[in-house]
Amino acid sequence: MTLNRLTIKDWPDHEKPRERLFRLGAQALSDAELLAILLGTGNSRETALDVAKRLMHWGENHCGPGLGFLEESSKQELMSLSGIGTAKTARLKACAEIHKRLLKANEYRTPRVTIRCGRDVYDLLRGDMEQLDREQVWIITLNVRNQLIHRERISVGSLDTSIVHPREIFKSCIKKSAAAVILAHNHPSGEAAPSDDDIRMTKRIIEAGKIVGITVLDHVIIGRGQYISMRESLTGWFTW
Repeated sequence: MTLNRLTIKDWPDHEKPRERLFRLGAQALSDAELLAILLGTGNSRETALDVAKRLMHWGENHCGPGLGFLEESSKQELMSLSGIGTAKTARLKACAEIHKRLLKANEYRTPRVTIRCGRDVYDLLRGDMEQLDREQVWIITLNVRNQLIHRERISVGSLDTSIVHPREIFKSCIKKSAAAVILAHNHPSGEAAPSDDDIRMTKRIIEAGKIVGITVLDHVIIGRGQYISMRESLTGWFTW
């Protein structure tokens, strides 16, 4: 009998999310496993992990990759999903609120990083982006002093292209009360030179930023062991 046909309590201990957390640490668990622990139970046809995976898939379709949907989705949206009732919705929304409060508390304990140039962007993101085999678009949101508010992956593309809509970028900026934003994306080829598509996308996002009152300070392209700041290489586009 496969694990999918058993309830989680019947699984071997080394496969149970809760036991894995205590044995390996929370950082070793996938997003779905962490959600399964929060959910606690599944339903008559699905384990808690099955429900968690389905919830992750729904969240990705509605709010993008990752766990951001916990904060962005409404209680009504979560409760409309099979297997997610009032108690589970309350736990999920409580978890999202705890995360927000932890981030806010950390703002007072951790000195803010100030972004002054393309090299600062590269140093901040190279660990996340330099070795990726698919293009990803990230944003760095900043306050009026060019201090880091947060960084976020906005889009995942293919081997050689990524598609991002200005709406996705500025929705996050507005939510974080950002005064400015810096774009960054990687080139899996390792070469950081901007393509014609990169230049067109950047122009489009700069113009959209003017409309919503959020300054686009730079677009940094990250290769392997190299980067190019479009602000520093294309004069007259950006304000700093």
